[in-house]
Amino acid sequence: MKLKRILMSTLVALGLCATAQAQQPQTQEVFDPHWYVQIQPLGAQYTLGEVDFSDLISYNVQAAVGYQFNPYIGLRLGVNAWQSKAGLDTKILANNQWKWKYVAPALDVTFDLTNMLMGYKYDRPFNLGLFAGAGLNIGFDNDEATNVLNAWKNQYGTTEMGSQSMEYTWTGTELRGFGRLGLTGDFRINDMFTVGLEVAANALSDKYNSKKAGNLDWYFNALAGVKINLGQTHHPEAIKGAAAPQIIHRVDTIYVKQQVPAQRNNVAPATAAAQSSVAPLRRDIFFTIRATQVASQENKDKVKEVADYLKKYPNAKVSVTGYADKGTGNATINTNLSQKRAKVVADILKNQYGIDASRITVDYKGHNEQPFAENDKNRVTICIAQ
Repeated sequence: MKLKRILMSTLVALGLCATAQAQQPQTQEVFDPHWYVQIQPLGAQYTLGEVDFSDLISYNVQAAVGYQFNPYIGLRLGVNAWQSKAGLDTKILANNQWKWKYVAPALDVTFDLTNMLMGYKYDRPFNLGLFAGAGLNIGFDNDEATNVLNAWKNQYGTTEMGSQSMEYTWTGTELRGFGRLGLTGDFRINDMFTVGLEVAANALSDKYNSKKAGNLDWYFNALAGVKINLGQTHHPEAIKGAAAPQIIHRVDTIYVKQQVPAQRNNVAPATAAAQSSVAPLRRDIFFTIRATQVASQENKDKVKEVADYLKKYPNAKVSVTGYADKGTGNATINTNLSQKRAKVVADILKNQYGIDASRITVDYKGHNEQPFAENDKNRVTICIAQ
């Protein structure tokens, strides 16, 4: 009897500890839409041309304001500016190169490739991104091109330049639409600051660099700077389904059996005997990595066995709990996976086998609980019918 009391006290203590642990909030960080400003004072531009590469590089800057709608997609309005360069592939002119200035506002759609492929993680140290956009290039101060063209005319009395032509030499201010595509790399400092690198290819009409070539003109930008997030970028949120550990139920069951047998007095002896003689049924429906459908015949048969059990015992109910392995993905991805895995099994029981929804309890744990020691087995939905 003394040994029995010691055992019961230990079990109750374990139950209380498990309950206290279960009451501790389990949270995940959820993305918040937010504005940001971006300043990129360190940049270089290469304008595609026929002269030496180093002769076509110039300084470049960019500033932007953007809005991040979700972890994957945003919108950015930026202004890129400074100057572009061009030149004739000839040494017979003393000055065969020229430069001009421009300002180019553009609207970009931004894509966070890392979050798309690996799931959102607010404190990831590096994120790779892609952007695509269009804008208006405002060119001006092109006097040097006009001087090169006039020097050729004065020296040779013609505008012909062999295979080259400056037929598109322009003056004043010119407006040209352009499209662009680029990559970004962001290094997280903290929630507010990110240091970023960016490269972009920009395509304009053939008349941009004053030379007639019969194809688009291009310039390429490489920029470095800082992004400043405005406001809150994420917040903690309780993980749905992060409930008490299973040990609570085990302890409570033992406790009830040992301490409150009188609660069963209202049950007819025959019924009580029948209930005690029916063993609970457990079936583990396993999934492949990232899968949310019951694919194999073996797992489909397991779901049918659960349905057959519930049909055989009309008073029985089933607990359907989804899980995800901790070795892949992140909290957000795995929570979604476990929810879908539980739901798909419950839907089969209801829709295919006609089990009433009131007899099915659906829960999901993400990767907060790992029922198996082997990582891959935790891609599972566990059904317990009793």
